Amino acid sequence: MSDLIATIRAQFPALNQQVNGKPLVYLDNGATTQKPQCVIDALVRYYQNDNSNVHRGAHTLSDRATEQFENARKTVQKFLNAEKAEEIIWTRGTTEAINLVAATWGPQNISAGDVILVSGMEHHANIVPWQQLCEKTGATLKAIPVKDNGELDMAAYAELLTPAVKLVACVHVSNALGTINPVADIIRMAHDIDAKALIDGAQSVAHWDIDVQALDADFFAFSGHKLFAPTGIGALYGKKALLDAMPPYQTGGEMIEHVSFAKTTFNTLPYKFEAGTPHISGAIGLAAAIDFLNGLDRAALAAHEDALMTRVAELTEKNGGIRTIGNAAHKASVFSFLLEGAHPADVGTLLDQQGIAVRTGHHCAMPIMDQYKVPGTIRASFTFYNTLEEVDALFKGLEKAKMLLL
Repeated sequence: MSDLIATIRAQFPALNQQVNGKPLVYLDNGATTQKPQCVIDALVRYYQNDNSNVHRGAHTLSDRATEQFENARKTVQKFLNAEKAEEIIWTRGTTEAINLVAATWGPQNISAGDVILVSGMEHHANIVPWQQLCEKTGATLKAIPVKDNGELDMAAYAELLTPAVKLVACVHVSNALGTINPVADIIRMAHDIDAKALIDGAQSVAHWDIDVQALDADFFAFSGHKLFAPTGIGALYGKKALLDAMPPYQTGGEMIEHVSFAKTTFNTLPYKFEAGTPHISGAIGLAAAIDFLNGLDRAALAAHEDALMTRVAELTEKNGGIRTIGNAAHKASVFSFLLEGAHPADVGTLLDQQGIAVRTGHHCAMPIMDQYKVPGTIRASFTFYNTLEEVDALFKGLEKAKMLLL
């Protein structure tokens, strides 16, 4: 293990434990990442010293909490390179961010005869909200085909881009396959027919820098907990002109300007989308996670993740009996596979007994599992704190599983 990775791992206390009498090998980062001590400390400091509701407080604690909360928004703005801080809307995560757009932008812009395109590898959170919108409006949801190797069929996408298409909603990185989609091209092609583009960035933000202005994304959503931050916090980026035109998502406190029994007027951006008391500590924790990431050499860490996947490929070929699901030329550090002759759930249980944490099942991506005619897969998802030794441990664990199951 390199000194750099060892130093980083030391900052993640959850990694330093035993599970079932074995050192923890945590390979479920696609579901959620572990948290560095600085994020944990930021949460503790807030609750120990500054716990208060934000905005309008006539006291010091509220002022301190508000400053940290709004500074966190600015941190996310810079992280995504959004033009304005008010283009960052706090949500519970990617799922709520997508639902927000579907519930507000959707009814104003989608009607009978229109088409919404999603990729065939989407997480359910980027399928079901659009299905619901189509059922209400009479629009049609269509899927961009996925090739057998797990890559999006861009030629088929081009053919689907008719004037009826009003929105393209696409995942940046498939959580089920690891495929990195060419989202810059996807957005550009959508804009060529005057359609809008929403990108699900839940699986990409932890691996490389995002520039929403360079991408020209209309909407971009991500979750904090996949970015080494707390659960229950995420963000929606939207272009200001689009957000300004959208009605509120939920109503109540904070999102209003003036309320009377005759009429209510709504607050300005970003607050008109943030009804009620927000997840203050979550936003502060997310900012701490981003600050932590900004202090690392992300190019070096990306190279390390590439090295992990190279080792995975070598050992897959060497060991045999493993079917990889998704072999796109451009993949993030996700290894989705089957052990021939064994059910994924059984393999996952046996790996857990050896202290190895993976995810099994359909990964909230049933349509792509159906395409591959499998009920689900075993998924090992890596990040920069994982090591080559942990890759080796995974394959040793699979050999033991073979002995017991086959």
